[in-house]
Amino acid sequence: MTSMSRRKFVHTSTAGIAVAGLGASAVEAVLPEHLSAAPAVHAPRSISPVVISDVSGIRYRNGGDESAVERAFRLITAGEDVLDALVEGVNIPELDPEESGIGYGGLPNADGVVQLDSCCMHGPKRWAGGVAALEGVRTPSRVAKAVMELTDHHLLVGEGAREFARQLGFAIEDDLNTERSRALWLEWRRRVDPGHWLDPSTRGRRGVGEDTGPDTTGSHGRQSLRERSDRFYQAGLDMVDEGLIPEESFWGTISCNGIGPNGDICGVTTTSGLSWKIPGRVGDSPILGAGLYVDGAVGAAGSTGRGEANLYNLASFLVVENMRNGMHPKDAGMAALRRIQDNTVDDRLLNARGLPAFDVRFFVLNAAGEYAGVALYGASERNFAVCTERGAEELPLEGLLEGSPRD
Repeated sequence: MTSMSRRKFVHTSTAGIAVAGLGASAVEAVLPEHLSAAPAVHAPRSISPVVISDVSGIRYRNGGDESAVERAFRLITAGEDVLDALVEGVNIPELDPEESGIGYGGLPNADGVVQLDSCCMHGPKRWAGGVAALEGVRTPSRVAKAVMELTDHHLLVGEGAREFARQLGFAIEDDLNTERSRALWLEWRRRVDPGHWLDPSTRGRRGVGEDTGPDTTGSHGRQSLRERSDRFYQAGLDMVDEGLIPEESFWGTISCNGIGPNGDICGVTTTSGLSWKIPGRVGDSPILGAGLYVDGAVGAAGSTGRGEANLYNLASFLVVENMRNGMHPKDAGMAALRRIQDNTVDDRLLNARGLPAFDVRFFVLNAAGEYAGVALYGASERNFAVCTERGAEELPLEGLLEGSPRD
């Protein structure tokens, strides 16, 4: 008689009982105890945890001992839900008054009002939530997560988002400016409207503030809305060039993605948006597929930089779809950057070389735990942040194009 292994016996017996119409619980009941306790055939999935973000995720600590990627990684490896851990992580730069592109102290809009955007996605649950143009709440990522968990909606905006937060007990403040963010706004205001917003250091000097023409920032200004927007934008870039505003803070945003040891992938993006934006402007950060996209079976992509470029191309979604089609995170991100370059044809958005006069960066993670940080111009912001079992570190971004956006 041919011998039969214990595993084959269990398999054969189970199949026979199932044919007889018994369910799984019945199978367990009739098998001897030492057989029903046999180990599972398939081993559980195990991934080395990774947290990846832009440099805001490692350079700001809000007076504490941990950065965003360090806190998120610690919580993930301690068994916390991946999205809960990521939100706890980004709360650090959201609350840090020294980070002028995110949360409390983020650079305000053209009226001097801080308006915040955020989005989060939970890969395993297929849940998502976001808020846009939210005023008065320092941690919009928490409100976005509440939208995801407590409503049937993906996005709440403006006054509705603030009232939702108020109803849930979030502290609502009248003004999220710090002394620094307000001082920077005043400096910008003097540059775009010197005839009305005077510089105290030059006030009273002959010729200063004279013959400035009409107020081009008002509703009766001679310039078109687009010309006015371009002027506002250029004044901000001048402040970046002069070292008054860090380049990564001018466009704002932290995008932070992570994968846990069981393969759960989640992501969160939070920002104060483009500095000096037209009030009510919403960028890519709270929009699914633009500033953030997560597919739990494939990977995640988050972005910083010019939000309008991501919105037009649904670039984060494109990155994830590229990975779905077999691309490595680096190649998937580079392909999306080429799409952005190809679709940038407006003269006002091109530099002297005929290339995009702005930067976009992607932080990409796949279901195998592989990751990459890529940018249109790697030299314009050289690094991104990652935390693994080796600890937190900054790694160089790989750029699609040479030089910088304003070369």
